[in-house]
Amino acid sequence: MKESAVYTHGHHPSVLRSHTWRTATNSAGYLLPHLRPNMHILDIGCGPGTITVDLARLVPQGTVTAVELAPSVLRQASALASSQSVSNISFVAGDANALPFDEGTFDVVLCHQVLQHVRAPVRVLSEMRRVAKPGGLVAARESDYGGFVWFPETPGMERWRETYLKVSRANGGEPNAGRMVHAWARAAGFAPTDIKCTSSNWCYSSKEEVEWWSGLWAERTVASEFGRTARENAGLTDTELEGIADAWRAWGREEDAWFSVLSGEVICVKGGK
Repeated sequence: MKESAVYTHGHHPSVLRSHTWRTATNSAGYLLPHLRPNMHILDIGCGPGTITVDLARLVPQGTVTAVELAPSVLRQASALASSQSVSNISFVAGDANALPFDEGTFDVVLCHQVLQHVRAPVRVLSEMRRVAKPGGLVAARESDYGGFVWFPETPGMERWRETYLKVSRANGGEPNAGRMVHAWARAAGFAPTDIKCTSSNWCYSSKEEVEWWSGLWAERTVASEFGRTARENAGLTDTELEGIADAWRAWGREEDAWFSVLSGEVICVKGGK
């Protein structure tokens, strides 16, 4: 099985500005207390590699294997590791629906904001479970667009959310994955008692954070893969997309602008010996 869903965000520079902001601390904090220096980790959908490189530093006697479907972004991640002299990472082009690893290979298998963009998240979690060692961990963190909260309620922002939900689902994904990921884990074979659920937020509230967040979303609305698939798969017009981009800009100019991004998290233990 190969991935058939369209990645809603794509890899436009406005998207990568967001992805390269991510670190192990701000995006995988729920997992960090479980790591040991000699672990072997598989990072699925590594993107530009900022989380991956951080994880590699936390397992200096171990290794990180990073899998990414998009070759150009995989090269960017590899270049980042080289530029920071982090050598215990290997980079592999691959599809999470059919991971190119033997059963029981890794101590930890994780993905970050991946399952919401795939056609069959339960299958991907089953693959993650397969390649984890008995007693190993499978971890996932997924945002939940229905749980995003912002202030003030400027005109057009709710229209953006409605549009994103429509486009993401038309592309084959599930934008409210955060509230579902624990159920997907059970469907993938994990016992309910072996699944720990948490949630966490990114929050943008300072003037600089608000300008950055509103600006990148205004740009990606019209210029990224999101804009293209909104036109092709969800029937939006250029005028409608420009209106949504303007709503982001207007929100970003508000003195009291504040935005919270909710994500659901699971850590699952693979049973067996």
